[in-house]
Amino acid sequence: MKEVYHPGFRLEGQSFDYEDLREVAYSLVKEGLPYERDLGDFMMDWLSSTPYIVQHTSGSTGKPKPVRLDKWTLVAGARQTGEYLGLGRGTRALCCLPFSTIAGKMMLIRAMVLGWDLVPSAPSSDPLSAVPGKFDFAAMVPLQLRSSLNRLERISKIIVGGAPVPASLLEALPRKGTEIWETYGMTETGSHVALRKLKPIPPGSDPEEELPPYTGLEGITFSVDKRGCLVIESPERFSEPVRTNDLVTLEPGGGFRWNGRWDHVINSGGVKLIAEQLETRLAALLSCRYFVSGEPDDRLGERLVLFVEGQHDIGELSDRIAASGRFTEYEIPKQIYAMEHFAQTASGKIDRKGTVALLNPDN
Repeated sequence: MKEVYHPGFRLEGQSFDYEDLREVAYSLVKEGLPYERDLGDFMMDWLSSTPYIVQHTSGSTGKPKPVRLDKWTLVAGARQTGEYLGLGRGTRALCCLPFSTIAGKMMLIRAMVLGWDLVPSAPSSDPLSAVPGKFDFAAMVPLQLRSSLNRLERISKIIVGGAPVPASLLEALPRKGTEIWETYGMTETGSHVALRKLKPIPPGSDPEEELPPYTGLEGITFSVDKRGCLVIESPERFSEPVRTNDLVTLEPGGGFRWNGRWDHVINSGGVKLIAEQLETRLAALLSCRYFVSGEPDDRLGERLVLFVEGQHDIGELSDRIAASGRFTEYEIPKQIYAMEHFAQTASGKIDRKGTVALLNPDN
């Protein structure tokens, strides 16, 4: 991708001619630390003549699968992000995400295409504790953002993704200083396609009532299919519409609000319950990891059940949920399962299907 290589690209302050990058990548693979070897591996892929890369999905919504991503699609996504957030040549960016993930790879692509100075670090839950200095930009997952709250003055702008930002984290965000943007995207879109700016919310409030909708990057438009699921179009990035299983509400002006996953909808007695909306309301009552699901029921078709991680007084928890006033009769879990540990995907996300399967390991 020599034609899109920006001469301003730096790696930890050091500049390189394009012709030298293969040697840099080879050195990282041969002599680097594990995260540096991942960086070198991807640099080799990016510098190759193959017009695409292959990235596996995270597995959070099904079995991980390989996705072929056109390199020009990723370049377009990098440029859109730079334009949307005003991040041009000379941006000092921290990458504390694994370069084996599309999020980590996009940080390198943005740096090489936009002329950034990229500072890679070993992925950790508390990235700023091990990396000195100030940065114009960083990408994090919610866990990393939470651990960095007392050091956010060191970063001007942050994008956060990989998992929904919990209400408890939103409540703790600073009121001024660092700009924090939540991303919407998936492996199939390469880079994110929409952003929304986060702000602190009042304790116990509904994030969707306090936060703005997602808005698309330049040239990206949204519609919904007959299920109410998001359809993404961008002539610059996609040869055909990207159809998702994400239930959304379209907003005036072209943005949208994310409601949950179509494949997580629970039909209980004819009432359709969106798992993610219930989970948002449960956040004020639970400090552990949890999720809701449906299981077969002779009377209701499906009944709502709640999975919580760790040891709990199930009776007390059930009473607390019922007495909270946050849920209708159909929205109160009919059964609560306490699991010692949830099943996880390779990227550390909750594997819902895998966790449910632990109830009946012989099936």
